[in-house]
Amino acid sequence: METADIDTELSLFKYDNLERLPSRYRDLDREERTERITAALDTLDDDVVMLGHNYQREEIVEHADFVGDSYGLSREAAATDAPYVVFCGVTFMAESADIITDDDQAVLLPSMEASCPMAGMAEALQVDAAWTELTAAADAEIVPITYMNSYADLKAFCAEHGGAVCTSSNAHEVFEWAFDRGDTVLFLPDKYLGRNTAHRLGLEDSVAEWDPWDADATDPAAAAADVILWDGYCQVHERFRAEHVRRLRADRPEANVVVHPECRREVVEAADVVGSTATIRETVAEAAPGETWAIGTEIHLANHLDRWHPEVEVVPLCGDACMDCNAMRQIDPNYLTWILEGLVEGEQRNVVSVAPETAALAETAMDRMLRI
Repeated sequence: METADIDTELSLFKYDNLERLPSRYRDLDREERTERITAALDTLDDDVVMLGHNYQREEIVEHADFVGDSYGLSREAAATDAPYVVFCGVTFMAESADIITDDDQAVLLPSMEASCPMAGMAEALQVDAAWTELTAAADAEIVPITYMNSYADLKAFCAEHGGAVCTSSNAHEVFEWAFDRGDTVLFLPDKYLGRNTAHRLGLEDSVAEWDPWDADATDPAAAAADVILWDGYCQVHERFRAEHVRRLRADRPEANVVVHPECRREVVEAADVVGSTATIRETVAEAAPGETWAIGTEIHLANHLDRWHPEVEVVPLCGDACMDCNAMRQIDPNYLTWILEGLVEGEQRNVVSVAPETAALAETAMDRMLRI
């Protein structure tokens, strides 16, 4: 099926050229793989730049040249001359890096299974069908906005239909930009970030949800709403509840709470600070010695902050099991060893390459964001 003149398909794994980890790499212990990763990086030197998302485990980020959020990491890679970019994150992040880096830079994703569930909740094939139905039913100009946490073909779809990309930091600004150009925002794929953004703009009373899986569950007022939210979410941030904040405050009344805006509205309302992973990092970095901060995002960032800032007590808001991202966990050091040693041997494994026409449109959507 074609979506905005782009071939696409409904599939969690969009790259059939990505390989599984060979058996000889599966039983490496920490000492051996650390030595082999270090040796490979020393050999490759400036030929490789390694990106570690904030949600990666310690054994990954300790080898990274840059640690940060998805779009920031892509921009760091684009600013280098390294021919190889190893992105320790999930598929949509590697796509974004491929879009904005030079054509002579190859982006490698260590694990084929590191595919963000939220991105998979709003694939362009589904959005195309919903768009047809919504634009037929709505007596309004709809502007599609997609979160950075989406596949390249959905970014391209938004560009083709006059929309843009946003991050969790600038979603409110992109919404305002969209309302200058139309009457209604269709926001994908994260309904919680969308609802929190609508609330920030005073639009909470004109929000409806669109369920792509169950037409009967879709809000009948969707076509008339100012903000239409796609029924998608982050499986980590969706787990946080207001009860976690209440329990934390009862047990640790001195503690402050910082959460990501992908959390439910009631969690955001209960927190002291709300912001992106960059904001969460800055909040802890700027905290006074002796302060306690409970972190409402993926567990590995909470663990990093606890290590990086020993003068501040950092605690998880709802525990390891609650806060773990399984997709991020697929990037383990055994996979990283395999990818890097392949580069040493002259073999590029698990290259993520976005089709040129899709990449051009997706970059247009991101450029619109940057101009706002």
